Amino acid sequence: MELDPRGQRFAAAVTSVVIALVLIAGSGWLALAQAAVFAITAYRPKLGPYGLVYRLLWKPSGRTEPAAPVRFAQLVGFVFLSTSAGGYLAGAETLGLIAAAFGLLAAFLNAAFGLCLGCEAYLGIRRLTGRNAESVGNV
Repeated sequence: MELDPRGQRFAAAVTSVVIALVLIAGSGWLALAQAAVFAITAYRPKLGPYGLVYRLLWKPSGRTEPAAPVRFAQLVGFVFLSTSAGGYLAGAETLGLIAAAFGLLAAFLNAAFGLCLGCEAYLGIRRLTGRNAESVGNV
């Protein structure tokens, strides 16, 4: 499966706004909602809510990239925002804030500069485990 990189940057921009709102409001429920978006997108990237909005508003660029690194990045985002939600909802606000801040940093870097930290981590893990470039698309 291949994904439009512009759609991923759009999703990262929306994610940045949502996580910034999590930090401003200190909302565990909003963090949980973003974690759900990450879970959906990690499981089925083409069904990710932000990607669906992107495809409704803009025509795909024609360029594509493998979905596996993006799916891994979404899974990492899910872990951070689930941790944030758990922290806020359990009264451990510092944990919620720190986990959300890490999520915001990663989303912002992707939205602003096209640097997907989760994707880079995925590729690094693949290199460390000795898996070749042809198998990058396979999760």
